[in-house]
Amino acid sequence: MKLVRFLLPVSFLIPALAFGQQQIAIRAAMVLDGRGKSLANTVIVVQGSKIVEVGKIVPAEAIVYDLPGVTVTPGWIDTHSHLAYHFTNGRLASSSEPAEQLALAAAENGVATIRAGFTTIQSPGASVDRYLRDAVARGILPGPRILTSLEPITDNKLTPEEIRKVVRERKSQGADFIKVFASKSIREGGRQTMSDAQLEAACGEAKALSLRTIVHAHSAESAKAATLAGCTSIEHGAYVTDEVFDLMAKHGTYYDPNIGLVLQNYLANKSKYIGIGNYNEEGFAFMEKGVQIVLATFKKALKHPDLKIIYGTDAVAGAHGRNYEEYITRVRDGGQNAMAALVSVTSLSAQSLNLGDRIGSIAVGMDADLVGFDGNPVVDVTAARRAVFVMKGGVLVENVKGGK
Repeated sequence: MKLVRFLLPVSFLIPALAFGQQQIAIRAAMVLDGRGKSLANTVIVVQGSKIVEVGKIVPAEAIVYDLPGVTVTPGWIDTHSHLAYHFTNGRLASSSEPAEQLALAAAENGVATIRAGFTTIQSPGASVDRYLRDAVARGILPGPRILTSLEPITDNKLTPEEIRKVVRERKSQGADFIKVFASKSIREGGRQTMSDAQLEAACGEAKALSLRTIVHAHSAESAKAATLAGCTSIEHGAYVTDEVFDLMAKHGTYYDPNIGLVLQNYLANKSKYIGIGNYNEEGFAFMEKGVQIVLATFKKALKHPDLKIIYGTDAVAGAHGRNYEEYITRVRDGGQNAMAALVSVTSLSAQSLNLGDRIGSIAVGMDADLVGFDGNPVVDVTAARRAVFVMKGGVLVENVKGGK
């Protein structure tokens, strides 16, 4: 058995293919498979980009990573993260920023995100996402797997037919899904802004083109309209009622609540946002109240056992690389079962992206997206802050522990 020690704390882009399809064995104190099972003292065998064995035996001649005290899970998934949002000179970057600077900042945010253990993100979205997505996919940049809507649909003056045309344009431009704004922001009360007919046009056209749709919808009315229109996921939903949660569960609509990072990040970085757009004193006062509003709604959502609650953070400037705070808040403050939260951030979120057959679980045939934590995040939620081993598609991204 060949043992390799990496002396550097961080190693980028070391694929199994660099060793000519030689197998890699990851020996962990605990494995959480992403589907609710815990496996003690387990060996995960990787060949190329895939998991080929999960068991107890280390194959002869395998490259071995011994991870004592480490809990390995599937790579975590953030279904709502804006990689392009960043600060420049201590302020939120403006839309007039040079494209080159924007691209580099987005790439930097991607590195911070994957080092934190998030191997897949969904960005809803920005035009630059397409180039970053493709560069990461080609292996020329480290970063999470990226799905993007490109620019979202925000104009509520468009007719239903015009909205259908925009959906077709996004498809031709290379969008992975469609993002629609159906309500005001929480800073503005969250009232519905897209009509039922407009939502039906957006989500209906997307479905006809085999695209998913995620909908910014704070009010119960906008969430209800999006659910009835057949949209895939409701984002935020600060004021969703029990009646609408029941409707969402019945229709299989995913719910992405974003309770643990986005508002807290705005408040912590107030000086960098204040005075830009609707980031005013009134808006910040509302966001302070909003922390408890969204927490109460999340607790309400948990009472609906058939509701599919996925994991998104709405990470913006200042939040990238801290995407795990959502997990901690959901369990510690929201009362979600820790294993259910782990399933949410892995296999359930993968399912919502139509990638459940590739990522989100540790099983034979799945992509080797793996993250190891110093500690067990279902026992100690703060372990989510301590990713020490990250692999995406068989490529080693981070290895703080080193080999043995």
